[in-house]
Amino acid sequence: MWAYILKRLLLMIPTLFGVMLITFVVTQFVPGGPVEQLIHQMKGQGAGGEASGSMSTLYRGDRGLDKERIESLKALYGFDKPAHERFFEMIKNYATFDLGESYFHHKSVMELVVSKLPVSISLGVWTFFIVYLTCIPLGVAKAVRDGSAFDVISSTVILVGYAIPGFVLGILLLVLFGGGSFWDIFPLRGLVSDNWATLPWHAKITDYLWHMVLPITASVVGSFAVMTMLTKNSFIEEIRKQYVLTARAKGLSENTVLYKHIFRNAVIPLVTGFPAAFIGAFFTGSLLIETIFSLDGLGLLSYESVLKRDYPVVLGTLYLYTLLGLVAKLLSDLSYVLIDPRIQFESVDR
Repeated sequence: MWAYILKRLLLMIPTLFGVMLITFVVTQFVPGGPVEQLIHQMKGQGAGGEASGSMSTLYRGDRGLDKERIESLKALYGFDKPAHERFFEMIKNYATFDLGESYFHHKSVMELVVSKLPVSISLGVWTFFIVYLTCIPLGVAKAVRDGSAFDVISSTVILVGYAIPGFVLGILLLVLFGGGSFWDIFPLRGLVSDNWATLPWHAKITDYLWHMVLPITASVVGSFAVMTMLTKNSFIEEIRKQYVLTARAKGLSENTVLYKHIFRNAVIPLVTGFPAAFIGAFFTGSLLIETIFSLDGLGLLSYESVLKRDYPVVLGTLYLYTLLGLVAKLLSDLSYVLIDPRIQFESVDR
C-alpha cells in the first residue's frame, strides 16, 4: 500500500503542473487584463470597455498615454517579463505555497483565502454534517420500508426540494422569514450581528447560529436527494443478496442482520466519498447564496477575481483547490482499504 501511496503522490506533481500550465496559457488570451483595466480607469472610462484578444494590445482608451507610462504599468503587474519566465517563477513560488499578491486587494492570496474561510466553513461544514447525519438514517429507513407510504412520501418531499434551486429557496426564505412581506424572525444579512463583539460568549454562539439558519437551509435542502437515494439504493442492493438470506435463515434478528452484516457493505460507497466531501466543505463557495445573504466568502472572491482579471487570486486559489482535491481523492481511495480489507492495492497495481 505504501508503494501505491508514493506513486499517487508523485503523480500529483505532473497533474498540478498540467492544470496550472493550461490555465496560465488560457489567461494570456483573455481580453481585458489588469493592465488594460487600469489604463481604462486612468482614462476615466471605468473598468469596462472594448478590448482586443491579446495581452499586448491595449484598449483604444490607451491612446494618448505615453509608451513609458504603459511599460511602467506592465512592470507593476509583472507583464514586462516573457510569459514562460512568469510561469516558471509562479510554479517556483507555488512550491513553497507563496501564492502571490492580489492586484486589486493588495493582500497576499493566502491571506485573502483565510479571511474568507469563516463564511465558507460556516456554509460547507454545517451543510456537510447535516446532510450526512440526516440522509444516511433516512436512506436506511427508506430501504427497510421500500415501497411503503413513508418511502413514497419522503421521496416526493426530497425530490421537490432537489428541484428547487438553492438561490430561489434562499429568496423565498428571506421573503417569508427575513422581514420581507411576512415574518421578521431571522436576520436578513451577514454572519453575525454588528454588536457581536460586545455580546457574552453564549450570546455570540446563539447569534451566529441564528444568522446561519436561512443560508444553511437554502444550501442543504437540494443536497438531501442525492445522498438519501444513494444510501437507499446501496442498502436495497445488499438486502437482496444471498448472504442476507443465509443470515436470516440462521435465526439472526433483523437489527443484527441490518447493522452487523448489511451496513458494513452498504456503507462503502458512502464513506469513500466522505474525505473529499469533508475537505471540500471547508472551501465551499456558493456565489448566489453568499450574494443573497450578504456573506463575503470564497464564492464571491472567485467571481470578483475572474471579472477583474485578478490572476494571482484565480491561479493561486486554483492551485490550492486542485492540490486539496488530489489529496482528497487519495484519501477516498485509502478509505476503501479501511472499510473493506479484502481490497489490496498491490493486486490493483498489477
